[in-house]
This record gives sequence, structure tokens and C-alpha cells, in this order.
Amino acid sequence: MTEFNTTAVLGAGVIGASWTALFLASGRHVAVHDISPETEKSVRAYVERAWPTLEQIGLVKDGSPDRVRFCKSAAEAVDGAAFVQENVPERLPIKHALYRDIEKHLAADAVVATSASGLTLSEMQGGWADPSRFVLGHPFNPPHLIPLVEVMGNEKTASGVVEAAERFYAAVGKVTIRVNREVPGHVANRLQAAVWREAIHLVKTGVASVEDVDKAMWAGPGLRWAAMGPTMLFHLGAGEGGLAAFCERYTDSFNRWWDDLGVLHLDPALSETLVAGVQQEAKGKSTADLSAQRDALIAGIQQAMAPLRAK
Repeated sequence: MTEFNTTAVLGAGVIGASWTALFLASGRHVAVHDISPETEKSVRAYVERAWPTLEQIGLVKDGSPDRVRFCKSAAEAVDGAAFVQENVPERLPIKHALYRDIEKHLAADAVVATSASGLTLSEMQGGWADPSRFVLGHPFNPPHLIPLVEVMGNEKTASGVVEAAERFYAAVGKVTIRVNREVPGHVANRLQAAVWREAIHLVKTGVASVEDVDKAMWAGPGLRWAAMGPTMLFHLGAGEGGLAAFCERYTDSFNRWWDDLGVLHLDPALSETLVAGVQQEAKGKSTADLSAQRDALIAGIQQAMAPLRAK
């Protein structure tokens, strides 16, 4: 725990507040900066709400919510920080201005990771005089609850920096994957985008309602995907013959399904259809109530799976 004991969170919206809760739970000190005057109030409230869940899933490691401080400037927040998680809005001018502001205040061996999902690493590196300590560290929302972090460096990244980021994320309870080539959306967002595109296509073409498509996911493949990825699951799907037998058996079926998948783009009319459908599915529950239900379900799954993952 001595490595990266002091951390900074820049940008304290939902993602930044969630990172703050996780870093605090791991026993680290966290300096937070955001331009909103409500930052301290909102982040403390978020940490208070998240703390019981963090305890439930075993991520509170000698941590305390009191090890957080709120800084008036990004430069103040990063001063002395060994690891910086940046979460400011995904607009290049904003990110570049922030990087220029903090670069001269960083410790020589500090690692800076960005949570960006829609921008590429090479685009963001343009804001640095020396981007060698800057990496992608893209989480899934909410970061304190969903283990995944996608980590990436490139030819401008110094040797050992990606590995250092991976060690830090592992130390705070995350599961990392290495992104080897730059593509929009990285890995996991592209997977969920592909699934959602087909979910929308099924609704648009009248195959099933929004609620039933969602139900088909959480009551069907979603359960399996929480245990293993799709390729490993199909490896198991043909018994002793493994993936080779599965491909031989189902090639024609999958090619037929792939040929029939929808290709579409969101437009106002389609958005209205989806909004109406999800409102019907929500049955009057607020987004806060639904978020609490989501978090409780995910925490329960995590808690149940932890002993099995450890084997």
C-alpha cells in the first residue's frame, strides 16, 4: 500500500466521486479538484452513500472517508500526488488546458491516468510537453463497484508506466485489461455498443419491447457473461469438443444471425421510442432508486463471486 499512497482526482462528477470513494476505501489520501462550488458537498455525500457497498464487497482496506481534501486548483491537488486520475469533460480543449496547467506541478515519477472513453490517447497527448507519464485508465461506471479498467500506453509512454498503473489499479481492487491498439471506444464500450445496437434494432423492427429486450439480457446471457466472457462460454457450450466443435456445429447459424443484424443510427424519433419504452420499464421509479437497485444487485453478485474468483 506504500506505492501510490497519495492520489489526486481531477474532475469530481459521478466518475470522479466514485474514484474518490474507492481510493479512500483502499487507505489512500485523496486530493480532489473540480470547478463546481458544490464539489465538496456532492463528493462527501457520494462517498457516504458508497461506503456501505464498499464494505460489503470487501474493498475497505484500512480506509477512511476523512482522508480527503478539496483543492481550489488542479495544481494544488496534484502537488505531491503519486497517482492522478483525471475525469474532466471529454473535450480536447478542456483536457489540454488542464494538462498544461498541472504538468509543471507533478512529481517526476507521478502517473497520470485519464478516464476518457470517447477520446483517444494520442489525441489527448497533444496537451503535454512530455506525455511519457500519461496513460489511459478507463473505468466502467461506477468505478468503485465495477472492477474493469482499460489501460493503454503507446510509443510516447515511458517504460514501466503502464505496468505501474496496472499495479495501482490492482492494489485498489480493480481488474485491468491492456488495450494494444488505439480504436474509438477502446474495448468494453465497443462490445456494449454492439449489443445495444442490436437491442435497439429488435425494438425498432417490432420483435420485442424495450422491457423484454432488457429482460432477455439480464435473465439470459447477462448472467453467463458475469461469470465468463463469450468466447470461453462458447468453448464450454459444445462439451468436450470445446470451441472447435462449437464453431463446426454453429458456423452456419451464427453467419445467418450476423447477416441479419441491424445497422442503424440513433435519431430523434428512435430516441423517443426508447425513452417511452424505458419509462414504461421503470414503472415510476426514480433514477436514484433504480441506481440504488443496480448497485445492490451488482454488489450482491460481486460478494457472491469473490470467493470463487479467488480459487
